Amino acid sequence: MQPADTRASVTVPDAPATAMPAADDRHRPGQRAFRRANLALFAAGVATFVLLYSTQGLLPILSADLDLTPGQASWTASAATLGLALGLLPASALSDRYGRTAVMTASTLAATAFALALPFAPDLTTLVVLRVLQGAALAGLPATAMAYLAEEIHPSALASAMGLYVAGNSIGGMGGRLLSGWTAAALGWRWGLAASAALALLAALAFRLLIPTARHFTPAPVDARALARTVGRHLRNPLLVRLYALGLLFMAVFGAVYNTVGYRLIAAPFHLPESVAASIFVVYLVGTGTSAAAGRLSGRLGRRGALYVSIGVTAAGLLLSLTESLVCALLGLVLITAGFFAGHATASSAVGRTATEGRAQASALYLIAYYLGNSLGGTVGADAYHATGWPGAATVGLAAMALAAAVTLYATHQAHAAGRAIADA
Repeated sequence: MQPADTRASVTVPDAPATAMPAADDRHRPGQRAFRRANLALFAAGVATFVLLYSTQGLLPILSADLDLTPGQASWTASAATLGLALGLLPASALSDRYGRTAVMTASTLAATAFALALPFAPDLTTLVVLRVLQGAALAGLPATAMAYLAEEIHPSALASAMGLYVAGNSIGGMGGRLLSGWTAAALGWRWGLAASAALALLAALAFRLLIPTARHFTPAPVDARALARTVGRHLRNPLLVRLYALGLLFMAVFGAVYNTVGYRLIAAPFHLPESVAASIFVVYLVGTGTSAAAGRLSGRLGRRGALYVSIGVTAAGLLLSLTESLVCALLGLVLITAGFFAGHATASSAVGRTATEGRAQASALYLIAYYLGNSLGGTVGADAYHATGWPGAATVGLAAMALAAAVTLYATHQAHAAGRAIADA
């Protein structure tokens, strides 16, 4: 989301281990602790997403230096999101047992330690293994941050605190791509990764120094059976499963496009310098506006209406990007980015409204599907690009959007059928 690279879903998770006192002394605006908590989570979001997407901005440089195909190089990006997806549920369970701040601190520092080792990786295999471990280490933050905010921030200020955390995700995701890409273009990919690690280390230390001690957390034993039952119920809920599928499919487009767009821009017919091609991630800022607009769009058109618009805008951007005009290619990228963020915001916000219990696990399952989509789409899209050029990567994205349209059409049919059944009763 993250991204969360993703922006992550801003659904407030359940906090079953929380014991609120009679007098609500959670942090409020104007208090020093409130400012510290906000800044700490902002810094943690920056650290997480700087690290998660640090290799995406330098994939063409990795390919040139290590003699890799786009598909091989893309594994350095996909491996981190795969590790993150696999670590989300275990990390959320550990935070219930050992505390939010402990898990977040361990997560950011461990992931930064892996980042400091990345520039010394001797080959692709080592680089990919370190990225998987780094992604798994990073899982503690998105799995825990929202629970911490829900427990420690007064409800009247929770929305603004969530917004600042998501802003940290956004800035970290874009900043990690830009910093590593620009540095690598000048000094090589090892220095690009070192620059990202240095920035993440500063952000991780800022988080640790700023984060207030949790006052509303009560440890709870890890109940694997109860967790499995909750996850099973969610996976048997058809609406939740459709929302998870949509998150996966939208993120597959994003992974396919952003893992390969750098290769396209430095190749014919554009021949942009690597430093300029790395700057394309500034387009990521489009998501800030479209994520906010998605709520208003859903209010006007309904959830499925907003999804149809998001799918249509993303598909239109993919088709427009097929032209050999640089202006059209960039406009297509803007539309793809806007459609992706609108679709992700619509689907992720619906998860919290749909799940009547176990919202933390419901949101974690959405994020798992979301990051798996990034890994799958990024790898398949890069292989398709290597085989047929940009039309191959765009075709992967269009196929994902066709499946997303099919899922949404099925949901519309089910809703109409249910309405007819009620009318006939």
